[in-house]
Amino acid sequence: MCLIGFALDAHDDFVLLLAANRDEYYAREADPAGWWGDRGPVWGGRDRVAGGSWLAIDRHGRLAAVTNVREPGAAPGRRSRGELVADFVGADVPIDVWAAQVAARGDDYAGFNLLLFDPGAAQPALYVSNRHPRRVLEVPPGVHGLSNHLLDTDWPKVHSLRRRIADALDDPQAPVDAVLLEALADRSQPPDEVLPDTGIGLERERVLAPAMIVAPGLGYGTRASTLVAIRRDGRIETVERSWTPDGDSVRIAGDRRARFNAVRRTPAR
Repeated sequence: MCLIGFALDAHDDFVLLLAANRDEYYAREADPAGWWGDRGPVWGGRDRVAGGSWLAIDRHGRLAAVTNVREPGAAPGRRSRGELVADFVGADVPIDVWAAQVAARGDDYAGFNLLLFDPGAAQPALYVSNRHPRRVLEVPPGVHGLSNHLLDTDWPKVHSLRRRIADALDDPQAPVDAVLLEALADRSQPPDEVLPDTGIGLERERVLAPAMIVAPGLGYGTRASTLVAIRRDGRIETVERSWTPDGDSVRIAGDRRARFNAVRRTPAR
């Protein structure tokens, strides 16, 4: 993922409401979101190259999502960041123990931001990054955003998505799915003076600045937009919208949805 906005314990109806875009090279093969057959009851997309995922959730509501840290010229990691998502969902390891284990081996990976969520845990949401000085942080309730720098770094697209999530939650008449999918498809260009300087040059900063990246000439762009809603009554609703190049633009390749009730985890004896 390259853009994630989420509301944690910030609304009467939702424990978690998350909206995210995955940006990737069009040539990198991946399977769209669906139920995994080899890792238990897990729903999400799969990277065919390394076998991991960018966002996935299991039937207990245990969720993980990852973004890379923008570091031009950095060496690739020894291990794929996608395994951080794939190995967390469906596992029985407590969220805090898992986060500590990831932090301890963080140098095996290129720069990453990892969001972990487990609604049954005492600390239900943790942020792990091998580029943050503390490595593991508890995420407080509220509306948060994440792109290719640290949690809540106020890049224009992060700020905009956080605001649109907050606005959707404040409007009881808003069709949340439609509003947030529209927000994820926003291709508006922020002015140059508010763009971050991440060492890639102004032209590339402009390309990567919108919420939805469309750069067929570079073979790169937003491949999937995903929404996850975990309601307080235990209902979980997910949708992934896939995008594919179409000349100089993109088109919707399909929507995939899953709706299920969270299964309570049996306590260990």
